[in-house]
Amino acid sequence: MNAEVHPIGRIRTPWRTLDDCPAFIDPEGPRCEIVLDADWRDGLRGLVAGQRLLVLYWFESVARDRPVQLPRRGGPPRGVFALRSPHRPNPIAAGVVTAEYLARDGRIGVRGMDCLDGTALLDIKPAK
Repeated sequence: MNAEVHPIGRIRTPWRTLDDCPAFIDPEGPRCEIVLDADWRDGLRGLVAGQRLLVLYWFESVARDRPVQLPRRGGPPRGVFALRSPHRPNPIAAGVVTAEYLARDGRIGVRGMDCLDGTALLDIKPAK
């Protein structure tokens, strides 16, 4: 099997290090922006402000060989599939956010993303 992914944009957040990133998406968190590449801007057609979106993104520069980890909030070691840790065998991340605005230049305003500034955007889907 050959699986390839191609980023379609980037996610802008205030987070500069993994330690700064929150453990979960916070709908009351700081303003963030999803910025689509020019080739994909027309893909926003039909989406509206206030809509819930499933965002898929790629955690870069993380360990991919940690099947058991310590939870950030403490407690006993847990398996990677029981955690939202960025350190994953395939560091694909998913989160549901609400679109605060959709701009014609391919920007979507959201709140409280849990990833580093500049994280690669893989896909966007309506959450319902």
